[in-house]
This record gives sequence, C-alpha cells and structure tokens, in this order.
Amino acid sequence: MSVTEPRSGESTPITVTGADGRSSIGGMPIARTKTGRLLEGQTAVDFVGGRRFGLIASGLLILITVGSLFIQGLNLGIDFTGGVSWDVPSENGFGPADADEVLAQAGLSTEGARIQERSSDAGEFIKVQVGDQPEEVGTQLRQAFADSAGVDLESVDVNLVSSTWGSEVTSKAVRALLIFLALVAIYISLRFEWRMAIASIIAMVHDVLISVGIYSLFQFIVTPSTVIAFLTILGYSLYDTIVVFDRIKENEARFGTTKPPYADVLNVSMNQVLMRSLNTTISSIVPVVSLLFVGSFLMGEDTLAEFAIALLVGMATGTYSSIFVAVPLLYLFKNSDANWAGSRNSPHVIGEPLREMVVSGNMSGRRARGRAAVASQQADAVVPSLTGANTTEQAKVALSHPPRPRKKTRR
Repeated sequence: MSVTEPRSGESTPITVTGADGRSSIGGMPIARTKTGRLLEGQTAVDFVGGRRFGLIASGLLILITVGSLFIQGLNLGIDFTGGVSWDVPSENGFGPADADEVLAQAGLSTEGARIQERSSDAGEFIKVQVGDQPEEVGTQLRQAFADSAGVDLESVDVNLVSSTWGSEVTSKAVRALLIFLALVAIYISLRFEWRMAIASIIAMVHDVLISVGIYSLFQFIVTPSTVIAFLTILGYSLYDTIVVFDRIKENEARFGTTKPPYADVLNVSMNQVLMRSLNTTISSIVPVVSLLFVGSFLMGEDTLAEFAIALLVGMATGTYSSIFVAVPLLYLFKNSDANWAGSRNSPHVIGEPLREMVVSGNMSGRRARGRAAVASQQADAVVPSLTGANTTEQAKVALSHPPRPRKKTRR
C-alpha cells in the first residue's frame, strides 16, 4: 500500500492506494469506473474549462429558435387567434374526410382548419377548428355536421372563441412573467448576491426562448395549457439554479481564507451537485413522459400532450442552462471581483487534484503546495536570506558600525 503523506499545512492524507490498486481520498474509496464515480459524487469534470462549448451551443440554439420565430412564427391555437370549433360524434363512422367535405360544401377553406380525432368519457368524436367566422356560420355548419354524422343537433357541440380573449391571456402571461422575474431578482440578490441574480435571470430567459423557439421550429400548437407550462418551466429552472448557487456560496465561505482561483470553487461545487441535478431531472422527466404517452397515445387527450411537451422541453433546457449557462456567466461576472483578484491569473486545477477537492472539500495537495511555495517566495522577497554569501555580507555590515559609547555610571 502506498500513501501520499500530507505536506505542511495539510490535515489529512491526500491519496491512498491499497494493495488492490484502488485509490482513496481522506479514507473514502474512489470508484473505478466513470459511472461509479458519477453515482458516488467523485467526478472531476472541468466545467469552467468547457464553458465556451456551453455558451456557443446555447448561442446557436437561440439563433435557430429565434430565427424560426421570425420566419414562420408560432402555431397559435384557436384560443389566441379566435375561431369556431365543432365536436362531432364519430360513432356512426364520421371521420376527418367527411369533415373536410362538409367544410368544402360550406365554402370554407380547409387549408388552415384543424381536424383531430379525439375521445372522452362520452365516446369518440371529431374536433373541427376553423378561423374566426360569423356566428351564423357556426350555427349553419352545426346542422350540416349533424346531418353528415347522422346524429341529433344537440349531440354536436359548437364553440365560438374571440381573438380578444387570446390577447388578454397573452398580456396577463407577459405581466406575470415580468413580475416573477422582478421578485426572483430581489430574492436572489438578498439571499446570495446580485451577480447570481443576473446569471439566474439570463438562464431563465434562455430557457423560455429555446422552449418557445422549439414550438415554432416544430410547429406545435400553442394553447393556454402551453402558456401555463411555460410559466411552470421558470420555477423548475430557478430551482435547479438555486441548488447550484447555494453550494457555490457554501464553498466560497469554505475556501474564503485560502482564495484559490474562482474556477476551482465553481468546478468543485458543480461536481458536488452534479448527481443531484441529474437525479432531480430524471425523477421529474419520467412522470412527464408518462403523462405524454398516456395522455396523447392512450387517452387521446391533446390538452395533456400539449402541456407535457412544454414541460419536457423546459425541464431539459432548465437543467442544461443551470450547468452550462448560469455557472459560466457567474464565472465571467465573479472572476473580476476584487475579493478573488489575487488568484485570478493562477491556473485552476483539473484531473486528480480537482477530484481531491471535490471529495475532501479542502484544497488539493497540489494546490496547497503551490500556495505554500508562493508564500515562501514572497517571504524571501521581504526578508533577506541569512544563508550563504548573504551571511558574510551582513556580518561585514554589522562590524563596520562604530561601537556605541558606554554609559557613564553614577557614583
């Protein structure tokens, strides 16, 4: 068994290698595989070193999604654009082709119409949606759909939706978003600091932009349920970011006296909470995927599918942004802070020295020895060495001084 003994200023052995060749840090065995190290919280990923990859990837995603918003826009549902919808029972074989024929006979274009097969407790039905139409058109086509489906007039439901209602929903959603961002900025500034507040808000805006852009890119229908899901995304994104920032704040206090490069603080914090973030994301996404599968494929509830898609996209982007957007931005903001200026130009540790800091929660042996060497050099620059040739020179200087006069003693 080989042991790396602690140097001056180190409280515990850094690395111990047993007879089986397995290493340990501070008495904690290190897993042999990458998966095992991930599960045990023993990773040594250089997040700060790869920050450019995350920011460039986010920039490209935002460029693509925002470009899609400008080019083809959002596929807004009837609740936002206004229009008429009919729910026609399909128990007698009425299908989408029959709905197209009814619309064509009434002189309505089927290009912008949405015809979907749905099911409910009352049975199977065809949902037909067209753009904004006069009220009499809805009444006339209700009778035409009833005749084509071979059902009573009361069995066909008709809904008239004004575009004014959709604009009111949009304005209220935007207002709620602005209020939410303001409250978040105040809370994080008081709980942590203003730099973290700015980084978290940018990460949340990043999540919303990409989520909305994906809806535009794939032309998913935007409904009130989608808007609610987007607001839910903000809370999830904020939660994951707060978890990361809380650990960073703890490590700032832990390493505050030694002042390593701020990149070390961020890397240690991210590796310590990496598995927690992944567990939170996986445990949240699994029910959403189940909701999407059951709601869309088994029950035919498009409302559940629309809500689940927005949540799924938002959770994935929220986890990504907390790691690859919020933390790199915090590094850019914080690296210029005067409190960490002394170590700004020092290289941050990677590999095994970083793993030592992650597992033990202390400065690694390499980092501590580097600090000790710098302190020794600074001390040598202030206090001249008393060895070698300097001793002779200092002795000559001391002997060249005239002797002090002796004090007269009183008798």
